[in-house]
Amino acid sequence: MSALNGIRVIELAHENCAFTGKLLADMGADVVVIEPLEGAASRGYEPFVDDVPDPERSLNWWHYNTSKRGVALDWTVPEGRDALLALIGGADLLLEAQDPGALASAGLGDPVLTGAMERLIHVSITPFGPEGPRAMDHATDLTLFASGGVAFACGYDDHELPPIRPMGNHAQSMGASFAVQAALTALIFREAGGAGQKIDVSLNAAANVTTELSSYNWLVAKTLLLRQTGRHASPYISMPTQYRCKDGRYVNTGLPPRTAKQFVLMLEWFRELGFDTEFEETVFLEMGTQHPVLDIARIGEDDEVTAIFSAAREALAFASERMNAYDFFVSAQKANIPVGIIYSPDEAFEDEHFKARGFQVEMEQPQLGRTVRYPGAPYALPASPWKLSRVAPTLGEHTDEVLAEAGIDAEQLRASGALG
Repeated sequence: MSALNGIRVIELAHENCAFTGKLLADMGADVVVIEPLEGAASRGYEPFVDDVPDPERSLNWWHYNTSKRGVALDWTVPEGRDALLALIGGADLLLEAQDPGALASAGLGDPVLTGAMERLIHVSITPFGPEGPRAMDHATDLTLFASGGVAFACGYDDHELPPIRPMGNHAQSMGASFAVQAALTALIFREAGGAGQKIDVSLNAAANVTTELSSYNWLVAKTLLLRQTGRHASPYISMPTQYRCKDGRYVNTGLPPRTAKQFVLMLEWFRELGFDTEFEETVFLEMGTQHPVLDIARIGEDDEVTAIFSAAREALAFASERMNAYDFFVSAQKANIPVGIIYSPDEAFEDEHFKARGFQVEMEQPQLGRTVRYPGAPYALPASPWKLSRVAPTLGEHTDEVLAEAGIDAEQLRASGALG
């Protein structure tokens, strides 16, 4: 049984909360996404299947709305608002990312929601929080990623190049992680005898506390961390870890060995490849097998520790430059040495490691009359399995079904114009 079976979520369609709803839905919650009559804006986001622009073929909509049921309802008119209130009244969670004040102006402010519905957990996601000087500022995922400070630490050793933004909706994903954690914590609190509550999640704040050490380093030490190619931002430039292989592709060589056992594995790997006699610093790798744990805090102070650690780093560079990238990646992984290959997104999706763990999920796609491969579970929880229960809903696909469950007269709502 999925972890969230029996939990009902009403989600007001918005790109800033879509991933939160997906994570809850894929873990078994009954998530009902409420779209405006013309459909959610993200139905118009590229790319489209086969490059055919169509609100039912947006891969963005498909990805972020798996396992949900869909209702098309105009909740800005009185009849639609009353229907939405009835749906919320039967739910455990309300999930939304409306502009501050938008719900209140429609007659759905806090006194009407968590104020009157004692068990309701209302999760609100906004760019900068519901109040304050920036509450009404316009924002996109890109500007939030930058203003949160994450972009400052993402880039290359050459600081004449600007910061970079990795692919994907990072600020929205960071916010979703915090929103899910908060929602689950609130559910546990409520089931332990507490009441429902309002939860505010700021995407900017979520990005800011996901900068690893960058924000805290500035707040505490007043120093800036430096962007580095393929490795953590740091107050000082560390040794490179990303190398170009014999075939021109790049790999990340990861962390060098730090324990005697790890040095033994590296030596065995080097001997298997025939590199031990070519590599001039093999003697330092052998010395590493005599250190139960290499005290890396003494690098730069202890000549032996420094030489051993440097030799391990150089050994990874030595091997990568003499092998094709994929051969280096697979060979080192088999030797229990953590390294990575620089993949494009489609290459990562097709990698045998991902296939072996069931990351590819075949789903019937009614709009196409064929199956489509979806990205699967972001985590594996054996006791509470994750599952894609259905593809994203077509516009209004479950409207009549959901309204009937709540005892709402769909025909009367259609006559009022609140339904399409």
